[in-house]
Amino acid sequence: MEPEESGAREAPNLAQMAASKLSRIGDRSKRLGSAMQEPARQRRIVLVIVCVVLLLDNMLYMVIVPIIPDYLEGMRQGQGGQASPAPGNGSERGAAHGGDFDMQVGVLFASKAIVQLLVNPLSGTFIDWVGYDIPLVIGLGIMFLSTLGFALAENYVTLLLARGMQGIGSAFADTSGIALIADRYTEEAERSRSLGIALAFISFGSLVAPPFGGILYQFAGKRVPFLILAAVCLADGLMCLAVLKPFADRERANMPVGTPIWRLMADPYIAVVAGALTICNIPLAFLEPTLATWMEKTMNSSNWEMGMTWFPAFFPHVLGVFLTVKLAAKYPHLQWFYGAVGMVFIGASSCTVPACKNFGELMVPLCGICFGIAFVDTALLPTLAFLVDVRHVSVYGSVYAIADISYCVAYAMGPVAAGKIVHDLGFAQLNLGMGLANVLYAPALLLLKNVAGMRPSYSERNMLLEDGPAGLYESVKEEERQKKRKGLSAAADDGAVETFVRRSFSESSGGESA
Repeated sequence: MEPEESGAREAPNLAQMAASKLSRIGDRSKRLGSAMQEPARQRRIVLVIVCVVLLLDNMLYMVIVPIIPDYLEGMRQGQGGQASPAPGNGSERGAAHGGDFDMQVGVLFASKAIVQLLVNPLSGTFIDWVGYDIPLVIGLGIMFLSTLGFALAENYVTLLLARGMQGIGSAFADTSGIALIADRYTEEAERSRSLGIALAFISFGSLVAPPFGGILYQFAGKRVPFLILAAVCLADGLMCLAVLKPFADRERANMPVGTPIWRLMADPYIAVVAGALTICNIPLAFLEPTLATWMEKTMNSSNWEMGMTWFPAFFPHVLGVFLTVKLAAKYPHLQWFYGAVGMVFIGASSCTVPACKNFGELMVPLCGICFGIAFVDTALLPTLAFLVDVRHVSVYGSVYAIADISYCVAYAMGPVAAGKIVHDLGFAQLNLGMGLANVLYAPALLLLKNVAGMRPSYSERNMLLEDGPAGLYESVKEEERQKKRKGLSAAADDGAVETFVRRSFSESSGGESA
């Protein structure tokens, strides 16, 4: 009987221990959840989520560069898409197939930007309508499916479908992510710094993806790099659901109505910024599909050199972001000037590319192009948010959809038009034309010189808030102010009652003693 009694006593003890552990885990989960909802910490987590989104999108955009041409060539030769040594460069393959191969690759590469260009006006309007978090989750979900599509695709049509799906996902995820950063970080210095961090992740994703994809493709096969990116995308989506709670019940009736995208496009200041973003990205978009072939023809470069050409440019890009953020914090009224300097840098660097004789020399102008792009993007992306704050309603979906359209125009034309221009005019003429376009456009940024004078001070913004909030961030702040006012008035009422009671008590005590 004694063992049975001891066993009976141990059973409740084990149940109590398990219940206490579950209770402690529940308490820790609640504390973690409340900590994640704290505004300052949530802003940092949101920045991490958006940076991962931009990293994934640009890695998926560039990871196919060393994979897809060789994979398609393998399918043409009836090898079932297995990794195989490339039988030649793009021009040799194109000659072997009557130019049809190069056209297929160019259309596949450009399809993402073309679809994204078409979807962006709709996604920007949708973001302004429902907020930033739901479109971000939708975009991540579509990007996840697109990445799986690349991993499982075994024919050209499936690859083209996956690439188009990536364009749809990017139109939602990239635009809502950048708009979410602009909405959460309202201080000018903080906004510039946060957008600069996001741009650094864009650069890192674009430059690290080709060696990442090429190495894994050669040693592990086509599916592995895409499955890794899909897993990261899924994890980022789950974090977004946990932190932002996009589908929780909340009031949407009081959300401010954003300015229509067509009206923003008609704003001359926004049009100047959009033009600068398009022109400054043309050299990068046109060199990516043509540089490797030119290097092989003029330098007899190896596959390793062609694959690593762009990677060193990541470091000057980060340096450019850092310098622009620091300068903007100290001299915020010169954002237009930083953008103009960046365009001159891009123009001069682009013009010197054809003069390079070897792999080492070529790194210098490519680093200059990425350094200049960092200046333009880091200076002008926050300027778009400031223009919306001052001249329109502080809802940022449509204005960053316009920025995304500007990028897509360059990257949609690049894979399709660059080869044709090189064939008809020559590689040197292509680079001289792109460089000249950047240098000639730089003075147009003088039109943004007066933007700094348009920005209201904080006192003016608070005065404007008395007539009603102008944006999502202001709506939240206005509600907090009202709660604080109610709390202060309630405290004042409690203090008045307490003073009245004490005075009455003292008077009654004085009367009794008298």
